[in-house]
Amino acid sequence: MYDYLLYGVITLILSILFSMGGAGSGIALIPILHFLGIDFTVAKAVGLFAGASTTITSSIMNIKRKAVEYAFVLPIAATMLLFAPLGAYSSSFINEDIVKFSFMLLLFYSASMMMFGKKKALFSAQSKLILLLVGALVGFIAGLLGVGGGNILIPLLALLGYAPKKVAVAVSFVVPFSALGSFFTYAVYIPIDYRLLAIVAICAIIGGYIGNYMMHFKLEQSHIKKIMALLLYLLAFKMLWHFTV
Repeated sequence: MYDYLLYGVITLILSILFSMGGAGSGIALIPILHFLGIDFTVAKAVGLFAGASTTITSSIMNIKRKAVEYAFVLPIAATMLLFAPLGAYSSSFINEDIVKFSFMLLLFYSASMMMFGKKKALFSAQSKLILLLVGALVGFIAGLLGVGGGNILIPLLALLGYAPKKVAVAVSFVVPFSALGSFFTYAVYIPIDYRLLAIVAICAIIGGYIGNYMMHFKLEQSHIKKIMALLLYLLAFKMLWHFTV
């Protein structure tokens, strides 16, 4: 029971911090759960379910506010829904060390984008075909690594010239598609601890609400993102250390 309490507290803290920074906590939760002794693939499934639980709430709120531009989000959501399960299924055929190493690279990438990322677009490639390709690419990588894909999708769409506010709404809408698609694929071939799943999901939802509430207290999001980046760098270096010893 103590272990479940520990997992719940960690999820709650991470969800508060990452929701204050406008991101999902799964990317940090997965390696931490793994370091605490949970199988890496199981940790990915738990992180995906927790991420989906929090982002679904944001999606519903955006739909009610009529902030979703369906012509923009549906091509991404459709291909992510198709390719995320494919990536998750492919994970079972790839050496786990390769997947872990790729996850470590994603940690370094996400941390660097939070710490140093620029908002200026490098390209202006805005078409339905581009959105379909972006959804397919991000969906497959997200499914393979066990993440929702927001950390990959946000900077990629920004580089393609899409407005930050439009991207933020799009990501909150499409991430549940890839996260749940990947989760159910993992659930087919790995044992799932449903008690752990329930505790983590509940704590992630509560943490998400608290984090969103705290965002209204004039907290500098740039400072929060730097704290998040430092945490991801620490996790990345810890994973790197495991590869070198």
